[in-house]
Amino acid sequence: MDIRKKKDKNLNPDDSKDLGTKWVLVAQEAKTKLIISHHEGARDFEDSVELISDVERRRNKNTELPIFTTDDWDPYKNALLEIYSVIKQPEYKGRGRPPNPIKVPLSNLKYAQVVKHKESDEVKTIETKVVFGAEEEVINKLKSEGNTINTSYVERNNLTVRNGVSRLIRDTINFSKVFDMLVAHMCFFFVWFNFVKPHDALKLEITDDKRRWKQRTPAIAANITDHIWTLEELCKFKPPPVY
Repeated sequence: MDIRKKKDKNLNPDDSKDLGTKWVLVAQEAKTKLIISHHEGARDFEDSVELISDVERRRNKNTELPIFTTDDWDPYKNALLEIYSVIKQPEYKGRGRPPNPIKVPLSNLKYAQVVKHKESDEVKTIETKVVFGAEEEVINKLKSEGNTINTSYVERNNLTVRNGVSRLIRDTINFSKVFDMLVAHMCFFFVWFNFVKPHDALKLEITDDKRRWKQRTPAIAANITDHIWTLEELCKFKPPPVY
């Protein structure tokens, strides 16, 4: 999406970095549908590092690393390597210049990509590949959780975001013109998505004489809260101080 100026070629060198094309990068947990983190900015390596770094800050360090899946946009792969790697010095064999240190992915980093091959903007074939980790281990782990290598959850979420946030719709009077307002809108939308909006895929059947269902939000599914929040409760909630 673009902010204020629709084409970056119209930007001047001294224009604010808040102008021009902006992207919303999203990290979502597949099982609970919880939006873990989001980042608004450019679509490059530095921004993908911001997203993955925030995911790592929020992760419970007593749990194992999750299996990451994305499309085949390489900055995600490079960002994961930046966050989850160690620096190693290759062996010097005594000839020529000593090799430079290299980043080696952590042994517990598991990452797979969904690669869509297109012709004339139409998807012809889809393949999956494991980038980091043992392929069989990644596939079996996902299978044990009732999942596969895919990006369908976050793609469905992208549709929900586009339908729910008018600031992302081009050529309308609602189109976002101020970057800070876009960030604020996305923050509110995602907290509403996590705490207020029940998701049909998360509902649980109540076992009694009547066929009934208990509606759940991603925050309930992730054990962050025990009830569906109202908008009033959300707006009155006072976040704890950040140190």
